[in-house]
Amino acid sequence: MAEGKKQKRARRSFTDEFKAGAVRLVLEEGKTVPQVGRDLDVSASVVRIWVERARADCGKGKPGVLTSAERQELADLRKEVRTLRMQRDILKNGLGRRPTCWTRSSVAVIARRAREERPAAFW
Repeated sequence: MAEGKKQKRARRSFTDEFKAGAVRLVLEEGKTVPQVGRDLDVSASVVRIWVERARADCGKGKPGVLTSAERQELADLRKEVRTLRMQRDILKNGLGRRPTCWTRSSVAVIARRAREERPAAFW
């Protein structure tokens, strides 16, 4: 490794309680985002994202910012669209060709769902 470069820090995950505590320090105690980031050894941009999401969940966020429930619903809908597109590709292309967008995991999901929908004696 070159002498001038720093090593990347390993990706960390934080509990919901830790995030709520950081947000509370900014919103209720009036500390600045960079100050809270330094105190907790977290990037200021991460703390800023947590604060924006907390404000959106309270209904005080910027227009266009999604709440946690809306983000979850969007993720669920995108997953459903992905599944429906795969099912459409199966019907459109027939069983002889495999669409290029398929992965091993997507094929496994389709096979598992097919097993769940058919009687056990079929398999």
